[in-house]
Amino acid sequence: MTKVLSSLALLALVAGSAAAQQQPAQQPPAPPAPVTPTPVAGSPVALDRIVAIVGDQPITRYDLDERVLALQQDPNFKMPTDPVAKRALDKSTLDAMIDEEVLIAKAKAVKVEVPEADLNTSTDKRLKDVRGQFASEAEYRTALVQAGLGTPEEYRRFLNEQLRKQELQSRLFEKMKTDGKLVASNVTDQDVQEAYDRIKAQGSSLKKPATVTMRQIVINPSASEAAKARAKAKAESLLVEVKAGADFERVAKRESMDNTKELGGDLGWHRRGFFVPEFERWVFALPPGEISPVVETPFGYHIIKVDRVQPSEVKSRHILIRPVIDSNDVMRAHALADSVEKAWVAGANFDTLAKKFHDYANQEETSILTPIARDSLPEAYQRAFRGHKAGDFSVFQIPGSVPEVPKFVAVQLVTSDEGGEYSVNDLRERVRSQLAQEGAVRRFIDSLRKQTYVSIRLDDAVATSKK
Repeated sequence: MTKVLSSLALLALVAGSAAAQQQPAQQPPAPPAPVTPTPVAGSPVALDRIVAIVGDQPITRYDLDERVLALQQDPNFKMPTDPVAKRALDKSTLDAMIDEEVLIAKAKAVKVEVPEADLNTSTDKRLKDVRGQFASEAEYRTALVQAGLGTPEEYRRFLNEQLRKQELQSRLFEKMKTDGKLVASNVTDQDVQEAYDRIKAQGSSLKKPATVTMRQIVINPSASEAAKARAKAKAESLLVEVKAGADFERVAKRESMDNTKELGGDLGWHRRGFFVPEFERWVFALPPGEISPVVETPFGYHIIKVDRVQPSEVKSRHILIRPVIDSNDVMRAHALADSVEKAWVAGANFDTLAKKFHDYANQEETSILTPIARDSLPEAYQRAFRGHKAGDFSVFQIPGSVPEVPKFVAVQLVTSDEGGEYSVNDLRERVRSQLAQEGAVRRFIDSLRKQTYVSIRLDDAVATSKK
């Protein structure tokens, strides 16, 4: 557990509150550049030395350099060049590593464990993210070697161990919090102001983004009655085929009209509430191996087969035949969106209009009343809101669930905040909570350090504590 300065915590808090609401996650950085100097031929090779001992656990100079190397993965981190500043970085990093070791020892003492399955899942995901940044396996391996991280297998072991330590500490804090061992510290208004002022003094941005809230009615084009009849007839013919003994999976691969086609219609395991009501009634009523009649839903016409059943969930397949939607259907949907907007502007009740016309089947949202950053919205929404103010209405087009068939949105911009700088009042309660939690963690770590043998040997002098 690294010691977190209040200013850094505030930065993270501001970043989270401003950008996390539907921003895509950043890709993890590529392995960093190496810091290990290349030995000169004929020169003596320095042996690794111990820079601290925590209980019976040594921390070596190599461990410390490796941790400083990891800090450089943060694109905002600037490696100091001044020897005094570099020494200060070493000391603060080593202090954080000592905190980590006393926490891990405590986690083991109270029998906090991390299941290997959970750990392997986290490691595999992180490795996949890093590997995805490289065009080829050869490029990936070269980058690892250049960064001093060894082979992919060695890097995996290193990453696995780091994640184990992080998860042990996280689970320890959760346990201590549940057991009442982490008591939030008292935080004054002055503490909050000082944390806020530190950020400003460092020249860090406290800008909040431009945000909006909105209400919308999304209209999905519907097929004509003739197109529906043709689709239903097609589904009925496929039902006759599978009832006569044709392999359900093969027919689905040949005919189904959704993204399960390549999987033979496989929908996987699901609980109640996942499917639309018309589909769900059949999928939870059929015994394994049975085939449903043709079932109509907002997506089209389905033939359903249940593969397996277990308490509260089923594994099923389907064949979906969609009615063909043509240009006339699209024009009709656009006209409907225009008429919905006019009725809404004229005073029609939003909930009534939404209930009648909104695309609930595809789980489109109606009211988005938590502020969302303008630049995190889909491009179609950004264009539609450009130049508009709170209270304005508009109609625009967005991509549909079927690529060639668009949807139409009638929307009202409920609020529009142009952003600006966060004031201390904007952040007061969140910062107070953050500082209170930091104080509780710091007190807990300090109490553990008083109970633990700690010998710091970074400098020539040895500082030892054992309380």
